[in-house]
Amino acid sequence: MALVRPPQSTFELACAAQVFGIERQGLPTRYTFSVCTERPGPVATHAGYDMVVPDGLGALGRADTVVVPGWLPTEKPPSPAVIEALRRAHSRGARVVSICSGAFALAHAGLLDGRQATTHWALADELAARFPRIRADPDVLYVDHGDVATSAGAGAGFDLCMHLVRSDQGARYAAHIARTMVMPPHREGGQLQYSAPPHPAQIDGTLAPLLEWISGRLSEPVTVESMAVYAGVSARTLTRRFAEQLGTSPGQWLLARRIATARDLLESSDLPVDAIARRVGLSSATNLRRRFLNTLATTPGAYRRAFRSEPR
Repeated sequence: MALVRPPQSTFELACAAQVFGIERQGLPTRYTFSVCTERPGPVATHAGYDMVVPDGLGALGRADTVVVPGWLPTEKPPSPAVIEALRRAHSRGARVVSICSGAFALAHAGLLDGRQATTHWALADELAARFPRIRADPDVLYVDHGDVATSAGAGAGFDLCMHLVRSDQGARYAAHIARTMVMPPHREGGQLQYSAPPHPAQIDGTLAPLLEWISGRLSEPVTVESMAVYAGVSARTLTRRFAEQLGTSPGQWLLARRIATARDLLESSDLPVDAIARRVGLSSATNLRRRFLNTLATTPGAYRRAFRSEPR
């Protein structure tokens, strides 16, 4: 359920609605999406029109996930009723999520105290100054603590919502949603936000052919040097291009791709874990297990049991 306020940004709201609120052909519907607001009725938007929201704060009592899709202007705090509704939802076990400036609403409710959180890079200093108990991180796309999650600018809201779907329903289900939206299935939360650097560098050359080449060779011992040879550049230049275009390193991108493929195989096949590890280039079940524990805080066996059984 999304909690909106006037004037509401339609894009941030659309991030959640598009991921959680659309029925897709060939994909079982596993979410029910709705919207509520403090004062039911017409809610003004930044897009120049009003939307009618019939549900009030009481609707949060039936939500498993509460999304705050932006909170502008940030200097206007939520009312005591909104703060209490967010706290009550969180205390009964609902997952509370913010997109972009929505982190300010969660901060006022005290849900981010003592935690790492993010928001749009242009608002990170303000968040840190106004809420010193929060570890504001302007350099990541999203931060997920399980019960509370925050995302950077509006586009990163899609990344966080897709991450939540992967956590709830598995990588294959999330990949199907991503395909219908014609967007990448996964960007790691630790990737950099795409804020303008002080001296923007020209990004020369696309990585798409190289990424396709790597994806076809996951079972092979691909190195940064072999990537650079295929791309016809030095390893240093390749590393710079990955940072500029993807916000990560070649090695981290390759590892994320291997883990994503392993997740899909665990969900969709009966292959032994050791065979999956070799197929994705992680050499052994022991190494795959270590990577899963570091990245997903679970084991391949537990992941398979969770996502080949009844979904959340």
